[in-house]
Order: sequence, then structure tokens, then C-alpha cells
Amino acid sequence: MTAPTVERSSIDPRIRQRREQIERSRTQKRLRWLAVFAGVAVLVAAGVFLLHTPLFEAKIVIVAGNHPNTTTQAIEAAAGVTDHPPLISVDPGPAAARVETLPFIASAQVIRHWPDAVTIAVTERIPVAVMAGPSTAWSTLDGNGRTLAVTTTRPALPVLAATAKSAVVPAPVGATVGSAANPGLLVARTLPPAFVAQVVSITVAADGTVSLALTSGLTVLLGTVSDLPAKYEDVAAIIAHASLGDAHTIDVTVPQSPTIGP
Repeated sequence: MTAPTVERSSIDPRIRQRREQIERSRTQKRLRWLAVFAGVAVLVAAGVFLLHTPLFEAKIVIVAGNHPNTTTQAIEAAAGVTDHPPLISVDPGPAAARVETLPFIASAQVIRHWPDAVTIAVTERIPVAVMAGPSTAWSTLDGNGRTLAVTTTRPALPVLAATAKSAVVPAPVGATVGSAANPGLLVARTLPPAFVAQVVSITVAADGTVSLALTSGLTVLLGTVSDLPAKYEDVAAIIAHASLGDAHTIDVTVPQSPTIGP
């Protein structure tokens, strides 16, 4: 006859106790981590809320740089800070890009100063010439041919004209005139400051050569736009020292070998 089998229906109490301790420890760790995450979430939410309160608004807006042709109000409006938004809502990159869309603005940088200030540093494009048009208006251009403004009266700048095979007209504000005007633009942006006031107009011929009409009635033939500094020096020396008499033309197409003609 087979002896009865003794079944072990229970676990050693010490092992059970150890398992329970391990499970409790795990549960406590999970609870601690949940508490930490919840605390961080509360702090982040509180921080975001605080950053959107009047304590951190862009109350002080400073527009730096010389910008005689663009109002401070226009710059602030383009940057989106007119209504003193929360500083955290002012994104420097996009804000600067919007300011640079203003016709005269060449570059812009937007800097946030916590807790409540913004600086907008701008550099303006330099007007160097005007072109007739559209219609009876005048278009002001920078040295790259970008149209900066259109006015009904002519600004006190040299008039740029180009006699190409097809008409060369100024572009709309913010756009650039055709490449046929490039030689004249190069002359306009490199004229010596003391000489600019004497230049009434800059004309680019169909072959790309350039001539100047001066306030004195003289015409200066520059030829191509090579060696411009030397050609400017020749013109200045002739005007200052030469006896022009009935001369109407100064030809400096060959640098350092100028000629004076009727």
C-alpha cells in the first residue's frame, strides 16, 4: 500500500514577507516618481502662466540704429511689439525678418531682455539715386537698384537713366531695377561724398558706358566702370585746377590721361 503524499500548500512566511516588502518598495518608488512628475508639471504650468502675466510683458521697447526714413512706430509694428505682448511671445528671428520687409531696412536684430524689455537694432539702406517713374512720380533707389520709396517730388539725388535696347524703368517698392542699370548704380554708390552734390544725372548707354551731367553744365565721360577711383581723381583735379574755358566735356575714359573737349 502506497504512503500518503504530504502537499505543501503554503509558502515559507519569510519568503512571503520578503516578496511583500519588495512589492511595497516598488509601489512607493512609482508613487514618488508620479509625485515628482506631477510637481514638475505644476511648476511648468505655473511658470508658463506667470510668463504670460503683465510682470513679463514687453513694456520697454528700444529701437536702436539710425533710421531717418523709417518711423519707430513702423518698426515696432513690424516686430509685433506695439501692444506690449508677453516677452515669451516675441520670437526674435521671425520678428527681425518682418522688420526687414520694410522698404528702407537692410538688416534688423531683435533681442529680448528679461523680464520686460526688447531691443530692435536696425540698419537702413542708403539712397543713392532716383529714377523717373512710375508715371510722373520719382522712385528712390539704393546702390543695388532696390526701390525704397515713390514720391511725387524729386529727392535731391542724381537721376539715373539707362538707354538700353528696351526701356529700363524703376521696379515697385521692395523690388530691384533691371540689370541694364547696374553700371550706373555702381557709379552712384561709389561717387565721392564731396562730388555727389555736383552730379545732376548718371546715364548708362546701351553699350554699358557711363556719363555724368554736372551742375556746372559739364558732361563727364567715364566710359566703362573700371578704375573708377582713378577717374574720379582725374575729374576732381580738372575741375579744381584746369582752365575749362568754353569746354563742355571732360573725358576720363582712359584713367590718368583725361581730355577736355567742346
